Amino acid sequence: MRRLVYALPLLVLAVVGVFFFVGFDRDPKLIPSPMIDKPSPAFAVPGLRGGDGTVGNARFGGTVTLVNFFASWCVPCRIEHPLLMELARAGTVRIVGIDYKDKPEDALGWLRQLGDPYTVIGADRDGRAAIDWGVYGVPESYLVDRQGRIRFKQVGPITEDVWRTTMLPMIKELSQ
Repeated sequence: MRRLVYALPLLVLAVVGVFFFVGFDRDPKLIPSPMIDKPSPAFAVPGLRGGDGTVGNARFGGTVTLVNFFASWCVPCRIEHPLLMELARAGTVRIVGIDYKDKPEDALGWLRQLGDPYTVIGADRDGRAAIDWGVYGVPESYLVDRQGRIRFKQVGPITEDVWRTTMLPMIKELSQ
């Protein structure tokens, strides 16, 4: 009985350790989203720039859209930004930006410095729109089809490989 008392904490520690190490094998970018194949959440946030008006999912209809949640304070967003600029120049997909929990002047300064790939930009200052979309952190991007359904979610920066092998073929398919 005494051995059981001493062995029980070791057994519990071993079980916790197994779950901990199994978690290291999982890619955090492959977090499943319950939003896939569902309509994009209804939201409306003020525009970041003067001419943006109110930005919401009503603007997605009819065109495949890449919705990109970003922030000026986000280091991975800076890594992703040159690719977004390249995509905007190519005109393959409309890119809508949602500035997440950021000061408008910081976001506008960041865009002046690095370039502005966005068709419109919404300012999600309190993070409520991001919660509705299921955003875990920035950057996160969503491909929305012509009917307004979310078809793909990218957690973390969009890489050249993800763009080429997953997103671009999906955009071409959804645009037909």
